[in-house]
Amino acid sequence: MPFYVRQGEIPHKRHITFKKENGELYREELFSTHGFSNIYSNKYHHNMPTKALEVSPFEVNHGHTWQDTLIQNYKLDAKQADREGNFYSARNKIFFNNDVAMYSAKVTEATEEFYRNAYADEVIFVHEGQGKLYSEYGVLEVKKWDYLVIPRGTTYQLNFDDYSQVRLFVIEAFSMVEVPKHFRNEYGQLLESAPYCERDIRVPSLQEAVVEKGAFPLVCKFGDKYQLTQLEWHPFDLVGWDGCVYPWAFNIQDYAPKVGQIHLPPSDHLVFTAHNFVICNFVPRPYDFHPQSIPAPYYHNNIDSDEVLYYVDGDFMSRTGIETGYMTLHQKGVPHGPQPGRTEASVGKKETYEYAVMVDTFAPLQLTQHVQGCMSKDYNRSWLED
Repeated sequence: MPFYVRQGEIPHKRHITFKKENGELYREELFSTHGFSNIYSNKYHHNMPTKALEVSPFEVNHGHTWQDTLIQNYKLDAKQADREGNFYSARNKIFFNNDVAMYSAKVTEATEEFYRNAYADEVIFVHEGQGKLYSEYGVLEVKKWDYLVIPRGTTYQLNFDDYSQVRLFVIEAFSMVEVPKHFRNEYGQLLESAPYCERDIRVPSLQEAVVEKGAFPLVCKFGDKYQLTQLEWHPFDLVGWDGCVYPWAFNIQDYAPKVGQIHLPPSDHLVFTAHNFVICNFVPRPYDFHPQSIPAPYYHNNIDSDEVLYYVDGDFMSRTGIETGYMTLHQKGVPHGPQPGRTEASVGKKETYEYAVMVDTFAPLQLTQHVQGCMSKDYNRSWLED
């Protein structure tokens, strides 16, 4: 995160005695990244966060790998894979490699379980729904079209106001999700030229500590393996915390896009970075203003990256037959671009209304059987002219 946050009661120095009114010590927990060499937070618990009654196996199946896939362009309606479940169990894995995994989910039910992804940062795009994200750090209001950036190891719950229509696109990163370095100055502040600033970022608000003893179920994810831990104490027992590691929210509608005289490449729509992949988004914007500009993208061959688009809302000027919740995968080594007639139709247009989330990976993606069941069988033929 680009800035430091302090909430609740904390001692005036780190790693010193910090006592309750009855003389007992609060329990300090250092929540650090990259060992002890990168950003961190210090959390002060009423009870030791290590107290667990038991640990047992836990099963969640997100989908199996589709073997022997062809290297080609794919379009799929991820909604066809929908199933019942809560904010973590309803996730269907669609694409993945050693750096990133992408899931779609229609969330149909709440859960009282706590959840922790121990090995991966999560970026949850809330396509439909609103509610609250509860964590050790406090409560974060969740709005439609929010990006929720949740650091690995965070214990949280995600609850929605109405489960009749909740849809998520989840990006699981096996490296730290960051604000791009070229958006920040040498002190970490977001630059004037960045497409968003600190005012657009929302952080949790610490609530009164929950000091309850019992058996509190915590579902932990370690890569593709799950375990269930029964905690002796409620995990949201913080009296205070400070630092630069915490869950935060940014809404896609607060992104200020760049506009050029001629068509800008997708990299100019960057929003987050991680190791070996980036996250971009497309939002409503004026089109290019050169008198002979072609607003539709040129045909291109991503020889170094696979490109995934998750379509959120609007009219996607380079694609036909696209609805909200659809996904496309254009793989490295295979050319793609506007379908017949879309280039010509874009000439002279002044603006676009479209929302989409894009993930570009620098290692090839594997596909799951959800793709096989949800894909458009004739997408590769959609560039053929009658």
